[in-house]
Amino acid sequence: MAFELENDQLRVFFLPYFLAGHMIPMVDIARLFAAHGGADVTIVTTAANAATFQNSIDRDTEAGHRIRTHLLPFPSSQLGLPDGVENKNVAVSAHMCSQISQGIALLKEPMGQLLRQARPDCIVSDMFHPWTADVALELGIPRLVFDGSSYFQFCAASAATVSGENDVVSLQGLPHKVELLKSKIPDWSGFGSSFMEALADSRKKSYGAIVNSFSELESDYEDHFRNKLGSKAWSLGPVSFWVNKDFSDKIERGNNKKKNNVNNQDLINWLDSKEENSVLYVSFGSLTRLPTTQLVEIAHGLEASGHQFIWVINEKETQEEEIDRSGALFLESFEERMKRNQKGLIIRKWAPQLLILDHPAIGATVTHCGWNSILEAVTAGLPMVTWPLFAEQFYNEKLLTEVVRIGVGVGVERWSFDWWRVSEETAAAVGREKVEKAVRFVMSDEEEEALEMRKRAKKLSVAAKMAVESGGSSWSNLVALVDELKSLKIQP
Repeated sequence: MAFELENDQLRVFFLPYFLAGHMIPMVDIARLFAAHGGADVTIVTTAANAATFQNSIDRDTEAGHRIRTHLLPFPSSQLGLPDGVENKNVAVSAHMCSQISQGIALLKEPMGQLLRQARPDCIVSDMFHPWTADVALELGIPRLVFDGSSYFQFCAASAATVSGENDVVSLQGLPHKVELLKSKIPDWSGFGSSFMEALADSRKKSYGAIVNSFSELESDYEDHFRNKLGSKAWSLGPVSFWVNKDFSDKIERGNNKKKNNVNNQDLINWLDSKEENSVLYVSFGSLTRLPTTQLVEIAHGLEASGHQFIWVINEKETQEEEIDRSGALFLESFEERMKRNQKGLIIRKWAPQLLILDHPAIGATVTHCGWNSILEAVTAGLPMVTWPLFAEQFYNEKLLTEVVRIGVGVGVERWSFDWWRVSEETAAAVGREKVEKAVRFVMSDEEEEALEMRKRAKKLSVAAKMAVESGGSSWSNLVALVDELKSLKIQP
């Protein structure tokens, strides 16, 4: 649908990457620009990806906001992919992930042509589309980069390292003392030096960065990012809370349209039957595939803790591993036993996470330390058991456990490059005793340290919600950013 634009209205094109952890918050930011920034917004994507969020866009359009999706055909047949496989989250093998990456690379040319034809006033691009920086320079328009994580992780990744004893590495020049085991520091060499150089180069060419965070959560690192690293940035988070106020938005956000094994109304009824702060929420995000042996250890640890729980298992058919029959049979019997005695629910494939975290029965979470899940737990005022595995997650764990102090580590000690499937070796360090210990601590209503952690989490929740209210830090940042982009638009 075309709109008549006011002279000073911004036309902003959003180019998300086809990975749920990147795409979902960027779509939320696009909706912010339309609903609260008054911009004319176009989200460039493909049909299968748009299907996961189109209902929210349609509701925004009906509310009078100028926002739409522009669909490009994904080259599935060219790559030998099944129809509808257009996002890495639905891949069933590492080879299929590689094919999807090739498909995204093939979209570079039609995306570039679209930008040159449409000539928007601004491009908001995922970090994994570094080529958009050159297109923006060619068109003489600003490019804002979005990478979907925290200020802390970027500052930590940019810090100088000094090795100490016992393979401990100290990160120098940060606002806090930060030390990690060498085995926890990400090694991105698997991406190739040329790609990593392209990402760094595109940042230098960009006008600035949009960050899904809020000043009250990591102000020291927001300042460090801007003043020490010399990068312009605007904190607009928590975006999930800001735009997903509608019940339908909460229950549909990120849904891949596959039916759950637990009906949403049954889930809500189950939570309504529980006391306040009595249920633990366990989720490892949309990508993680833990080996069956690890799932068995988690099950034993949860049962031994004595606490009620909701556990989301990212169960996907795979083409690359043998089935652990005994482990699978144990998990089936465990699930039936927990359901029968009302101690726990296991949800497979997908869960309405925003809706669950908002429920007063939820007292804490177990998280893989993905940034979106962290922000959603922070907004809900929940302390966390931290279980990082790959990407920047070990940096995020440090933020939670040592800087804002609302998390307790479960004991993972090795970073993995292979986000497709976490290996037995990587997961083996976390046995049932560690799971039980961490869960008992975070859910405790007696231990002083745990109670103080819960108080800090509640305080951050209040700050998160105030940040997006009129006059709040993120609200003010959005207004300032839109005004700045408008000033660039009217310059000859």
